[in-house]
Amino acid sequence: MKPNPSAPTPGVVEQVLRRDGSIVLFCVLMIVLFACWYTVAGIGMNMTAVDMTAMAGPIGTPMQMGGEVHWSLSYGILIFLMWWVMMVAMMTPSAAPTVLLYTAIKRMGSERARSTRLSLLFLSGYLVAWAAFSMLATGSQWGLEQIGLSDGPMMTIRSEVFAGTVLLAAGLYQLSSLKTACLRHCRSPARFLADHNRPGPYGAFRVGVLHGLYCLGCCWALMLLLFVGGVMNLYWIAGIALYVGLEKLLPQARWLVPATGVALIIAGIWLIGRGVLPLA
Repeated sequence: MKPNPSAPTPGVVEQVLRRDGSIVLFCVLMIVLFACWYTVAGIGMNMTAVDMTAMAGPIGTPMQMGGEVHWSLSYGILIFLMWWVMMVAMMTPSAAPTVLLYTAIKRMGSERARSTRLSLLFLSGYLVAWAAFSMLATGSQWGLEQIGLSDGPMMTIRSEVFAGTVLLAAGLYQLSSLKTACLRHCRSPARFLADHNRPGPYGAFRVGVLHGLYCLGCCWALMLLLFVGGVMNLYWIAGIALYVGLEKLLPQARWLVPATGVALIIAGIWLIGRGVLPLA
């Protein structure tokens, strides 16, 4: 049988497959850079995140600004996008090793010809899980503003007692068994993929959602700290993102999670005490 002159040679196919990891890494990098830029630009708000960071006040006593926030469908969608883009910028870097490992696994199996597409579907599923969190965060922000516990323009908790309660709750969650179980999955991507990998596009998306849910179970309480420091406060955004990365990528530092939990509990108790018994 004569070879088909139009068919790609094995060498060309191997070169294309080797580039899969680079293509996926490039896409992840572009997503992160766009999300970071959009977050800093203020995500459609009247001020940039740089401006809001500069105007932030002490925890529990944000700077008062003129003008009230009027919630509408369009404003609610804007707040949801703010949260989701911010979550993409904060969480995608720490998920990149798992995405690249997933790509490598697909390249070695029977689905190697579509490993790039499956990897991007995996990443899409991961980001959809954080979209669900962003919807809940948007609803929480609306609720806090309705009962007067959140400053609308600065998107920060007004009450020192409530801010301390959030810190205390986040600290207790750091010490919980659920946190430990979810973090174990995030720290062991090879084992997670070995246990949950499924074939096909739907399987890729499903595994991505599942990985996102474990990641969400690990980090949701830390993300609520943005209400304490300011939802658009770049110092808190960068600090939490860096800490989440250290939690996931440094499994040998077993002291980090409980130490953070104790620190948050102490800070929360101190802030509650200061709010209940203010200094004269």
